Amino acid sequence: MIDLPQLTDRIRYVLVRTSHPGNIGSAARAIRTMGFTRLELVSPYRFPDPEANALAAGADDVLANAGIHADLVDGLAGSSLALGLSARRRGVNLPELSPREAVQQVLAAAARGEQVALVFGNERTGLENEELARCHAMVRIPSVDDFSSLNLSQAVQVMAYELRVAMLGDEPPAPPPEHDEPPADAVQMEQFYRHLAQTLDDIDFHKGREPTTIMLRLRKLFQRAQPDERELRVLHGILADAQRMAGLAKHK
Repeated sequence: MIDLPQLTDRIRYVLVRTSHPGNIGSAARAIRTMGFTRLELVSPYRFPDPEANALAAGADDVLANAGIHADLVDGLAGSSLALGLSARRRGVNLPELSPREAVQQVLAAAARGEQVALVFGNERTGLENEELARCHAMVRIPSVDDFSSLNLSQAVQVMAYELRVAMLGDEPPAPPPEHDEPPADAVQMEQFYRHLAQTLDDIDFHKGREPTTIMLRLRKLFQRAQPDERELRVLHGILADAQRMAGLAKHK
């Protein structure tokens, strides 16, 4: 039997660069009504703020316990699955999910004991490509093409509602088999990507070409693979050996 409070505690709602404190309060209200309490704020324009508390309409505990982070990687720390909400198809080549498809992935991961993040961007610009690149997939709420602009808290409410309905269904998703090791979290993956980028420079892989495109493609590859901590240690070892050999070759 899956413990619903445990599931909800493993799911966080991450708001990135929120401009209006009232939207933070409204998002807190939206998740609290569906049984969720974990709110993470990345570089909010203004918080704490009385307007946030006013629009939270009593969800003050969610605001009081909200994490505040300088960047998205910190906001994702500990999570092994991150799904970014976006109204537009962007240049980042990510798998695209409907809210209900996303919910199945979220609940399966949470049932395995993993931490999951739903990531929402700034009210005006949404998530930037660099922010989406830190997500495993993109979620699009199927609004009409000629007026797709949902308020931030409305998008949060849609996802919280879909999760609540799925969790209260007759057959909650059974947890798939456990990993032999814990899956690597967002911070560990960022450390790996930095090591990978440095190694590619050290072996002169790019040969003077712009590395951005290849790094985005490699991010996508490893996000799809979702390596666990042991696999990541092996990859770090391979990169370290490649750097060592490149250093020896330069000194010959």
